[in-house]
Amino acid sequence: MSLKLATNALHAGHDVKKTQGTRAVPIYQSTSYVFDDSEQAANLFALTEAGYIYTRLNNPTNDVLEQRLAALEGGVAAVATASGTAAIATTLMTLLKSGDHIVASNSLYGGTYNMLSNTLPRFGITTTFVDPDEVNNFAKAVQPNTRAFFAESLGNPKLDVIDLKGISDNAKTAKVPFIVDNTIATPALLNPIKYGANIVIHSLTKYITGNGTTLGGIIIDAGTFDYSNGNYPEFTEPSPSYHGLKYHDALGPIAFIARVRVEGLRDLGSAPSPLNSFQVIQGLETLEVRMQKHSQNALELANWLVSREEVSWVNYPGLNSSKYNELANKYLPNGKSGIVTFGLKKGFEAAKKVAESTKIFALLANIGDTKSLIIHPSSTTHSQLNEEEQSSTGVSSDLVRISVGIENIDDLKEDLDQALKAV
Repeated sequence: MSLKLATNALHAGHDVKKTQGTRAVPIYQSTSYVFDDSEQAANLFALTEAGYIYTRLNNPTNDVLEQRLAALEGGVAAVATASGTAAIATTLMTLLKSGDHIVASNSLYGGTYNMLSNTLPRFGITTTFVDPDEVNNFAKAVQPNTRAFFAESLGNPKLDVIDLKGISDNAKTAKVPFIVDNTIATPALLNPIKYGANIVIHSLTKYITGNGTTLGGIIIDAGTFDYSNGNYPEFTEPSPSYHGLKYHDALGPIAFIARVRVEGLRDLGSAPSPLNSFQVIQGLETLEVRMQKHSQNALELANWLVSREEVSWVNYPGLNSSKYNELANKYLPNGKSGIVTFGLKKGFEAAKKVAESTKIFALLANIGDTKSLIIHPSSTTHSQLNEEEQSSTGVSSDLVRISVGIENIDDLKEDLDQALKAV
């Protein structure tokens, strides 16, 4: 039976007959698992038999979360991690080696931008950042050692909607996997795999959990990239790190995600707690209805902000005035997300003042909560970037980012009204 998103969000990956009839997914809070005998143990380590070994590698609660999100995104398999950043780092460190090169959108979350621009170069992996508004910029930046394209489906905080199909076409020509961070859109609004993405990443901390309680990340493999094209010997030659296994020959379309698990999780240790996975599953169950309300509130608030004399500009892809509105209607027909940014006419200090003057909107560094949040990125989340780098990622000194929750819209307007009047 082919199930729709809302149904999969509630049921995928959980066979109640295997969990003593529990309707809710159980929390398997165990570090390790008893083998039937030495032969079964050997088979598990040789990947010839499915089962559980150690929670750093796999866990029954984590497994349900992984299967559920793979189903929602249309992937063949997934691996959960301890955070969204861990998902990105584990993906890149599993896929790449010293001397490799990435072409990435310049419109990225500040922490991701810093990882690519400062941390990975210490390990010999470099990145060229390009403006994703022109999809051919990715092709122009390709070097002989380019081994991945990376972008966010909706940039944070620029809110640029990227042309996934156009960039994926360039990735196919370059014979590299296209990695997409789909955190802001979520699978409730967008499935990048439908448009050619090979690997999809989420920070589960945000909308998927949805209540600000839990860190988590996920790596979802579309199973569509050919790692035998000559550029990825780690997948075609015997792995000295795993019994001489030839991942591509042995595992075909799940070669990448299998290597993420048996080498990435094993060596980098970014596995999530089963309790955290359980909490993410609780949030995931209501994702579709929440994203509809987030998008509805955000659009109404964006239109309201346009009319405010204290505001110089408003950025939301659902606005008809947005340069990304056409792409948003193509890729995000069911809602344009819950993030809005706007600028204050009085600049940097006024933006900070608004961010600290709200009463319902909480001043903190997160997005995707059911409760409304606010921040001034230039002085916080992107403060480690210089002025030129901030500008390239869509951050200006007057910018305020709001993550619009699911509260009553009139209450949110009243809160922002009093904060705007404070400046």
